Amino acid sequence: MEAYKTVRASSEFAIVEKKSEFIGYCAPVKTEAEAIAFVNSIKKKHSDARHNVYAYQLREGFASRYSDDGEPHGTAGMPVLDSIRKSGLTDVAVVVTRYFGGILLGTGGLVRAYTAAASGAIKEAGVAEVGVYALVELKTDYSDYQRVMPIVSSIGARTDNSDFGSEVVLSLSVRAELADGFIADVVEATNGRVIAKKTGEICDFI
Repeated sequence: MEAYKTVRASSEFAIVEKKSEFIGYCAPVKTEAEAIAFVNSIKKKHSDARHNVYAYQLREGFASRYSDDGEPHGTAGMPVLDSIRKSGLTDVAVVVTRYFGGILLGTGGLVRAYTAAASGAIKEAGVAEVGVYALVELKTDYSDYQRVMPIVSSIGARTDNSDFGSEVVLSLSVRAELADGFIADVVEATNGRVIAKKTGEICDFI
């Protein structure tokens, strides 16, 4: 797994161009099924609209898709996909709904309007970096716990769970690139008394 950028939340952003309303929707998605479900939910919400243009980019299978949904080829879906790519994002879907205002915008006008609606929705959703975290389990006695915690804090490790019984058992999320050094440090600081091991990996917001 590698770090990547996506959006933090779902969003909505609207503009009006020569009486046509363009409503951009953006959402984080993990799979093609999630992307299609999001697209279909917006299509259902705006079933009376002239066009529901969409694009999505996924890490899963490096898939990317777009649809002009009846707009002239290259004026709608591709500009939406370009907005995703220029933001450096993946695992994201964007739908731009257009209510036609009776005035033709021309090729350039359509590209600009769809780009603006998509980019605005992406900005509203909030771009966030997702990093790879190692899951680390620590077992320590109470005296060594006091030596371990400053090291935990120094690298910004997150405590996901803690069990204070006959010994202290901590479940931590540690940036993957720091995990091996962190384990070595806590073992050294306690003269090998702490038991520390990696139990897996996850991706999460940094």
